[in-house]
Amino acid sequence: MNFRLKARDLPGRVAAGAYILHAGLEKWRADEARAKGLHKAASGAFPVLERIPPERFVRLLAASEIAIGSALLAPVVPSLVAGAALTGFSGSLLSMYLRTPALHKPGSVWPTQAGTAVSKDVWLLGLGLVAGSLGDQG
Repeated sequence: MNFRLKARDLPGRVAAGAYILHAGLEKWRADEARAKGLHKAASGAFPVLERIPPERFVRLLAASEIAIGSALLAPVVPSLVAGAALTGFSGSLLSMYLRTPALHKPGSVWPTQAGTAVSKDVWLLGLGLVAGSLGDQG
């Protein structure tokens, strides 16, 4: 297995990594109202999250985004590993989207106005799958 970073991996890793890292840093400084809003949205899709206090949840989410964004930006992290992390993260975002009826039209995957921002995260899933599949090729 070849763990060298390839030039072809850079555009997707930099775009996704910078975006996710920025989002994580913004969430790290979230106030109580934002923490409650993010927690409510996530626990609506994943009821197990109701047991975590909103402030702790937003800190865990922010730390995860900071770690994934940093991994994507760090050239020492193999694309296979960075792609797997991005695929898992974006898969959870899309699961939340699909589990929240207000975000997509009834009987459809197409977004409502409220769901447009989350539905666009499908590009992160595509980048994660591509990075993961390219990472082990010579």
